[in-house]
Amino acid sequence: MEFPRARTIDHLPSLGAAQAPALIDREGALSFAALEAAVARMAGGLVALGLAPGARVATWLPKTRTACLMPLATARAGLVHVPVNPALKRAQVAHILSDSGAAVLVTQGARVAALEAGDVPDGCRVLTEPPEGDSVRPQDYDSRALAAILYTSGSTGRPKGVMLSHANLWLGAVSVASYLRLTPDDRVLAVLPLSFDYGQNQLLSTWAAGGAVVPLDYLTARDVVKAVERFGVTTLAGVPPLWTQLLEVDWPADTAARLKRLTNSGGALTPRMVRALRERFAGADLYAMYGLTEAFRSTYLDPALIDAHPDAIGSAIPFAEVAVVRADGSRADAGEAGELVHAGPLVAQGYWRDAARTAARFRPAPEWMDSGGMAVWSGDTVALGSDGLLRFVGRDDEMMKVAGNRISPTEVEEAVLAGGEVAEAVAVGLPDERQGQAITVVARALVADAEALVRARLRRELPSFQQPSHYVWVEALPRNANGKLDRVAVRALAQAAVQS
Repeated sequence: MEFPRARTIDHLPSLGAAQAPALIDREGALSFAALEAAVARMAGGLVALGLAPGARVATWLPKTRTACLMPLATARAGLVHVPVNPALKRAQVAHILSDSGAAVLVTQGARVAALEAGDVPDGCRVLTEPPEGDSVRPQDYDSRALAAILYTSGSTGRPKGVMLSHANLWLGAVSVASYLRLTPDDRVLAVLPLSFDYGQNQLLSTWAAGGAVVPLDYLTARDVVKAVERFGVTTLAGVPPLWTQLLEVDWPADTAARLKRLTNSGGALTPRMVRALRERFAGADLYAMYGLTEAFRSTYLDPALIDAHPDAIGSAIPFAEVAVVRADGSRADAGEAGELVHAGPLVAQGYWRDAARTAARFRPAPEWMDSGGMAVWSGDTVALGSDGLLRFVGRDDEMMKVAGNRISPTEVEEAVLAGGEVAEAVAVGLPDERQGQAITVVARALVADAEALVRARLRRELPSFQQPSHYVWVEALPRNANGKLDRVAVRALAQAAVQS
């Protein structure tokens, strides 16, 4: 499979016209030339810290200019960027800093004040101002070198760090810019967290096309409408819960008409939602996409096909090879369900310092796949239709997906149990029209008013998207013959209780 030569990701500013806008926010517009100069100074500030090559630099920031530039600046300094979701609370941030071995944390004073003793590893420097130093020119590191670690929840345990090379990021940017047909005239509203692969790619793919990014931390759907109007936005990437919110607010006809392109990932669009979006934004192409952080993005559906095939996830994006594989490793027939396996240069390098989970998810591609090499075995079941389009069948693991966020049941369960109000707890995701899934906790209480106490505590300890929506209280949790918790029975119990 042919693909262009990958470069280090800090070369992106050179792809835009020098005086064209690259970043537009409340402070004004930053041209590609100014973006390059700012990245060069920021990289120089990092170099001046005297860090070892490959040292990890974490950022815990909202969508400031610093947050937008750090993926390029750390790469240029020969370091590894670790973006931390700004919605995470101190215990989760502490885990990522410790697990990544962060040498530097770039954040804000108010966020530092929220941390406690021991949350920042010994030897990790905390910067509350962007690093500045002598300008550093673009580098020519090995494109296979590690450039970023993005933390994502697994089906069990704490978030794990997905290792991405310069080539992963570069080719991912070029791929998306190509199939979305982005141009230098496009302005992309970046509403998704930059700590997500989908969110970060909003920056990289736009700059690969020479377009402008408009970063936005929004509070309400109305903020998004205002930003589209104010900044002349042409492209909006979202997840299903955001589309639900945006369809519930008023859109002036002229504002809705500005949007030329809508892109969805982080959960499937329902046929009903597809129809509503096509009606509201009649002049916009609607791209349905499927992916996972371990391989960035796997498939997209051509907008010309979405009206006739709203249930499809499409076919492979440029530079990706995907296949439907039987349990014995052979190719599944058309219409036959199997595991989606993704091979090619977008496949990540594995999980940071986690050989066991890397070996389970990253395995050699079947010999009959053209790309060969290491592949991501997604754990997701799909089927290839006679029309040549892939369709999602189900998720094999127990991950919950709420408002586009992948959430580990274990992480929620540990939080519920941490306060001593609950003896046992199992978290499951149940279908929810607004959020995709709603977290439901089935638990055995130890104290009176356990639910009120747990809810109050978790509001302090977990971000909004990890808050359980429902609690089901039982005298005993279902167990199987081996004495283990029976999660299938727990899910059925939760479903019945919530529906009653």
